[in-house]
Amino acid sequence: MRGKTVVALTGAGLSTESGIPDYRSPEALARPRRPVHGREFVLSEASRRRYWARSALGWERMRCAEPNEGHRALAALERSGVVAHVITQNVDRLHRKGGSRHVTELHGALAEVRCLTCGALEDRDALQERILALNPGWTSRHAHSAPDGDADLPPDRVERFVVPACAPCGGVLKPGVVFFGDNVPRAIVDEAFEAADAADLLLVVGSSLAVYSGYRFLRRAVEQGTPVAIVNRGQVRGEEHAAIKIEASIGVTLHALAQALANPA
Repeated sequence: MRGKTVVALTGAGLSTESGIPDYRSPEALARPRRPVHGREFVLSEASRRRYWARSALGWERMRCAEPNEGHRALAALERSGVVAHVITQNVDRLHRKGGSRHVTELHGALAEVRCLTCGALEDRDALQERILALNPGWTSRHAHSAPDGDADLPPDRVERFVVPACAPCGGVLKPGVVFFGDNVPRAIVDEAFEAADAADLLLVVGSSLAVYSGYRFLRRAVEQGTPVAIVNRGQVRGEEHAAIKIEASIGVTLHALAQALANPA
């Protein structure tokens, strides 16, 4: 990486050290779960109730999560001119909190909510206040934390949840994220590819690349002859094309990397 322009492609494994569960670690796979699909969310009132009931419990953990050593190391590598850009599949905003400035959020961010009818934006914290006013005592309930600000709830509890509507128009609210089955907006994809195409090296961090929206960047790098380095625990789709793969703590590894690159060879 020394003397090269590096683009980092990050996934949920980076944020597990901040206490945010992922989908594909051994621990997560031991508790199989069905994530919300975009079309289902739009068409089904029951699906929206299920999502917001669980999100109301999981949001506080997501909101309070702090950047870990890995996020801070990537920000340090950006300041030192090594990492030019971060492309993240995460929706937790921890890269920005950690100090990274050039970040493309492929799947959006949970911190924003949009009305599907009028397009109005609402801050997630403000929505949480409205949710709790409609559902007094909701967050006093215990639930097991799940990925992406979610929580596991039995169906009978979900049925009693009152779903908030858009304040200006009464329309349907959707978190500002790309659900499973949705397409990443074209402008976001173009921004990410522009950054990746300018890189001398693609650094994959904390992602299994099981989802095509991330995997395509590894494919593009391989097609263009750009070296790929991977830091991840567990199998990574396309890892046979990597020049190097390190299976270790992401925070410890990236911190050591930032320290090494801060010192002359």
